[in-house]
Amino acid sequence: MIKSMTGFGRGEAKDLDRQFIVEIKSVNHRYNDMVVRMPKRLTYLEEKLKNFIKTEIRRGRIEIYVTMENIGDTDTKISVNTSLAKEYIDSLKEIKEQFHVIDDISVSLVGRFPDVLKIESKEEDEEAVWNCLKDAAMKALDMLMKMRIAEGKKLVEDIESRCEYIKTIVDVVEQRGPKVVEEYKCKLNDRIHEILEEGIEIDENRLNVEVAFMADKSSITEEIVRLKSHIDQLKNTFKEKNPVGRKLDFLIQEMNREVNTIGSKANDLEITNNVVEIKSELEKIREQVQNIE
Repeated sequence: MIKSMTGFGRGEAKDLDRQFIVEIKSVNHRYNDMVVRMPKRLTYLEEKLKNFIKTEIRRGRIEIYVTMENIGDTDTKISVNTSLAKEYIDSLKEIKEQFHVIDDISVSLVGRFPDVLKIESKEEDEEAVWNCLKDAAMKALDMLMKMRIAEGKKLVEDIESRCEYIKTIVDVVEQRGPKVVEEYKCKLNDRIHEILEEGIEIDENRLNVEVAFMADKSSITEEIVRLKSHIDQLKNTFKEKNPVGRKLDFLIQEMNREVNTIGSKANDLEITNNVVEIKSELEKIREQVQNIE
């Protein structure tokens, strides 16, 4: 199935302790370029998330945004360094006795001393965190893929219609080819009559040899056959299940090569005009192909 490389998806998931929001944005790119932006505390899950996304997306510039909010009990705890607190209190008592100052030792005072109270993060259940994150990512990915498939369908419809139009032009060029040779023969004959004196007969054999040489030199039959074959290949490629963007890009290059050869060999204004029209359509197809995975 043909997929576009452009899309957007958003997913939310939560459990008893946390809520995740995952947003995935994708645009066209030659390779698979993935960037993840997530809270620093979750960076240990970055590669796992990337590998999960890569199971569905093979090509494109992928930007993933992850936000997390704690909705359960606080994820931090406060511990007391009792030995250090005792040292502070003993030192305050020593100051009191030595200098006979007023005793105003209190809990709030001791609690403000450095390192007496220590804030620590609770140990998280990594598997539970990943399952919640994966659930949100799966919903975002599902929305993204639906958008990419829908866009891919439109691209295929547009490209196939342009291919059919190109085929009609190629048929015109194919029918025009033999006429070019006949017109060349007539023009050559008329030119010879102008140059030669009256009464001198034209060597038909020599004329036919010249026309045959020109016909062989300007023959575009092979190029037309290959061009039609490439068009059929391009349309059949849409039936493949694997990503086909690069293959389509290669076929467009080959089609352009055949069309250029037709234009250079034919040496005919009508064919040249048709070649220009074909190249214009191929460029539009190439632009569309750049968005296909």
